[in-house]
Amino acid sequence: MPEGQRVLQGMGTVITIWVQHETPEVILEEAAQRAAAFEQRFSANDPTSELMQINQQEGQGAIATAPELFELIALGKTHSLPKDSYLNIAIGPLVQEWRIGFQDAHLPTPEKIAELLPKTDPAKIVLDEALQTVGLAAGMKLDLGAVAKGYFADLLMTYFKQVGVAAALIDLGGNVMTYGDAPSHADGYWRIGIQNPFLPRGNFVAALKVRNQSVVTSGIYERTYQVAGKTYHHIFDRETGYPLESAIASVTILSDRSVDGEIWTTRLFGKEPQAILQELAPLEGITGLVITKQGELIYPQELARLIETPTAE
Repeated sequence: MPEGQRVLQGMGTVITIWVQHETPEVILEEAAQRAAAFEQRFSANDPTSELMQINQQEGQGAIATAPELFELIALGKTHSLPKDSYLNIAIGPLVQEWRIGFQDAHLPTPEKIAELLPKTDPAKIVLDEALQTVGLAAGMKLDLGAVAKGYFADLLMTYFKQVGVAAALIDLGGNVMTYGDAPSHADGYWRIGIQNPFLPRGNFVAALKVRNQSVVTSGIYERTYQVAGKTYHHIFDRETGYPLESAIASVTILSDRSVDGEIWTTRLFGKEPQAILQELAPLEGITGLVITKQGELIYPQELARLIETPTAE
């Protein structure tokens, strides 16, 4: 069957989309248009996006939203509310102040962080499901960066299945979604590399064998800012307003839905490795592995059959 690939720039990363289909270029063009439309709706950095319209309305009442944007905000709020969650879609004021990953990144003063922290309470996101409206208290800003790529991957893969693709791969940086048989492996499993968090991108400590599933990795190496000999990463502690102090270098989630991988990689990031695996254990269709700052790879026994390491090959 014919196949095609498209490489795009968007959502703060390089997007690679590969499909097997009778008319791959038609499918890929539609995928590119959907990616551009999605970014226009969900971006926290584009002042014209629909999400930014909500942020600009902070303190002035609720604003009507498109169903997909409302759904993702509602999902993000649900997973931001638990006190032990390290996911917080209301973290926008801190993200915009620190600007980690951008050229104007800087270290905020303790006074500024103390001023912003009360404006990051997800409980103050007001949702009306019947009217599909979102309201924010004064000074609040939503940032869906921790969940938006996974949500888009799921939407795009649903479209691919509807139009009859035989196989597909969606790669959004640290977020990979697979469907159908991998063309280069007789067993049909895709091999998705797990980034070595201590080496440049493209160096892997292991590969996960997956089929019709998503692999999402979140790590402290993804976006960083260095000042006075200290490195700050992009995952914030909702209690302190500073990047998390953790024994974890990266968390990888294998799941049926890509958005679940995004949710749980961030929600659990500040916990101890065994606590992370214990929380994942009862979740259906979701499992994961952890790499510590000491370089230890920790995963549940049932995942061992899907892990290929350089020493095992």
